[in-house]
Amino acid sequence: MTAQNAGQSRRTRARIAASVVVLGAAASVAGLGTFGTFTDSTTPVVSRLDSGVLSIALTEAADTATLSLFDRGVFLAGDAESSPIDLVNDGTAPLAELRLGSVATASSVLDADPVHGLQLAVDSCSEAWTPVDGGWTCGGTTTRHYSGPIVTDVPLTGAASLAPGGVDHLLLTAGLPSTTSAELVEGATSSLDFVFRGVQRDGAPR
Repeated sequence: MTAQNAGQSRRTRARIAASVVVLGAAASVAGLGTFGTFTDSTTPVVSRLDSGVLSIALTEAADTATLSLFDRGVFLAGDAESSPIDLVNDGTAPLAELRLGSVATASSVLDADPVHGLQLAVDSCSEAWTPVDGGWTCGGTTTRHYSGPIVTDVPLTGAASLAPGGVDHLLLTAGLPSTTSAELVEGATSSLDFVFRGVQRDGAPR
């Protein structure tokens, strides 16, 4: 499966670009009334629960330098851009659920219009994603976790990182539908935060 960025020829068309500024991705865990947050995406804060350690982490994929997403950040109608992320359960405790949530910290029609605004696809590969000709390809088996509006909160059902030591090779693809009119998104800018959340089990007061 390949998700490729739109060609440079698209940029030469007399059409107005919309902009999206993605601030980056983070990860957090929750369980037994505790909540651990990553102040640095690659440095987890560990919640110790009895003898187990509940921890998830985001790491660079395919030698990408940072965990920022969609670095190009400017979309024309029909454009798409993909970013690979590895989601790792680096603790010793299994997770009951993993979720991906995204929120707009600065909103516009790009995130507020669920039909003509930015769309998000989340795919996983059984192997690491490989860069090919400006896009990404999976040499193994792919699973589609989500496809829909870019502002969302969805479970990553069947994720490998539910288990200790498990790794999910994820590819997040943002795109602006080809049917979106330039007049609708002219001058629009959105800022988005993405957060991966893992839950061991329902919290209980202590």
